[in-house]
Amino acid sequence: MAAPVCEYGRVNRVPTAAFILISLGIPAFAQGPPVSPDRAWHSAEERAIANQVSGIRQRAFQIDAGKTYSLAELIDLAEAHNPETRVAWENARAQAASLGIARSELYPLLSAVALASIDREEVPFGSEFFRQTVPGFEASLDLSYTIFDFGARRGRVQAASARVLAANFAFNNVHRNLIYRVQQTFYRLLNAQAQEEAARASLANAQTVEQSAEERLHDGLATLPDVLEARSAAAQAQFDLQTVVGAEEIVRGDLATALGTSATISIRVEPLGDVPGPESVADNVNQAIDRAFQQRPDLQAEAASIRLADAQRKEARAAYYPSLGFRASPSAQSLYLKQQNLPWAHTADLTGSLAFSLNWTVFDGGARKNRVSEAEARIRQAEAQVHDAQNEIADQVWASYSNLNTAFRQREAAKALLEASTESYNAALESYNYGVRNLLDVTAAQKVLAQARSTDILARTQVLVSLADLAFRAADSIQPAARKPQP
Repeated sequence: MAAPVCEYGRVNRVPTAAFILISLGIPAFAQGPPVSPDRAWHSAEERAIANQVSGIRQRAFQIDAGKTYSLAELIDLAEAHNPETRVAWENARAQAASLGIARSELYPLLSAVALASIDREEVPFGSEFFRQTVPGFEASLDLSYTIFDFGARRGRVQAASARVLAANFAFNNVHRNLIYRVQQTFYRLLNAQAQEEAARASLANAQTVEQSAEERLHDGLATLPDVLEARSAAAQAQFDLQTVVGAEEIVRGDLATALGTSATISIRVEPLGDVPGPESVADNVNQAIDRAFQQRPDLQAEAASIRLADAQRKEARAAYYPSLGFRASPSAQSLYLKQQNLPWAHTADLTGSLAFSLNWTVFDGGARKNRVSEAEARIRQAEAQVHDAQNEIADQVWASYSNLNTAFRQREAAKALLEASTESYNAALESYNYGVRNLLDVTAAQKVLAQARSTDILARTQVLVSLADLAFRAADSIQPAARKPQP
């Protein structure tokens, strides 16, 4: 049987002209700094990146322009469509894949190798050389397995598992922050809407005073400066209204962005009056701090770092002991032989090898000792970081709890201020119409009433904001028992 023989000495070469063109083209793909410090940098790569960014489209979702959304519905939309949650999710999935890679070390590694070759050489025999050609084909399996290593692989698996835990806690923390962001933006929008209503009411009051002043001027009971003062107050009220309207538009864009859609999308929300507010906080500050210690995902992530450092210490200690490995390499060979002036020869056989290897590092200049010391220091560092995080969380919960109680007291004071300001304005306007009070008293009462309306709305929304902040600090908003926070 004749065997294939390749032509000896033939080498495929890249043509010289093509090689020169390729060499000249290399600098075109290289990146370099801007050519001068006095102007912006622009290049074809910039346009390519811009085209790449424009090709990444947002995940579209439907916003019903005619629907009035509640806070719970907005949170659902944000968790489903805001890209921050996907970023954290994909990071957790990547860490889970890393854990799978670490676990694969607990199993044997099997690989297949196929080799085809032709060896040609001149073999000396006596005073002459004879050409010898050996074509061959070999297929083999390579099985390797670490039988035991005194916990080194297990330490790497536990370290990867701790990283997965930390990534999962980070994922939960992204949801906690996103819920809080939606809550804060939602309450800011409620405040802006109510402030617009209050500004329109204040404008109506100012226009009423202006109309009353003009009527009294017509009847000869008022002076022109009184009318000018009333017009000035009405113009100021109109200016304040437009300021509030502009702020409301910005907050609407912030809310749409928090949901994961374009800032130009208009979203209708329920008015402030339809959102119930609590009268008092249900638990004391110590209970809130205890819940935060148990529920905060950022604190849990810090605690996972202790597990990570402990697993690294186990891996470092395992380096003091030997590791035993096993390797098997069965091979199937098919060899041909052609010697000058002799016929072809052929042989085929099953070959291979079995081997056990015991590896033990006797001396490494203190590397193992220092790795163990490093891991133990990392453990103590992680424990100290957890303690520091606990102190920080306790301070945050205490501040939020105090702010909530302050908001309750401010709401009561703002309610009393609004009632008194309303009565004062009505009395001043009535007295002015009877000629008992001057216009300055009326405009002053009108301004105080406008400020009282704004303060009352701010105090009502501040209670909701403070309550959401306390739930955020204690991580109540991501717990299954309270899937969506309700005031």
